[in-house]
Amino acid sequence: MGLVQWGNRKVKRLDFWDIALTKWSVLFFTLFLVALWPVLASLEWYFYLIPALLFAFRPLARFLK
Repeated sequence: MGLVQWGNRKVKRLDFWDIALTKWSVLFFTLFLVALWPVLASLEWYFYLIPALLFAFRPLARFLK
C-alpha cells in the first residue's frame, strides 16, 4: 500500500472539526515561521497571492467539477 492510499484511508475518519482545526494549525504555524524569519513578511503582496491561487486552482477545480 502506498502513502497516498494510506492517507486517503485515514482522512475518511476525520470530520468537519478535524479539518477546520488542521487549517487553523497551519495558519498559526505559518505565522510562527514568519515571526522567526521576518524577511517573509517584507515581501510584496503578490508574492503571497500568486502561489495561493496556483495551489488552490486544482483542488477548487476538482471540487466544482
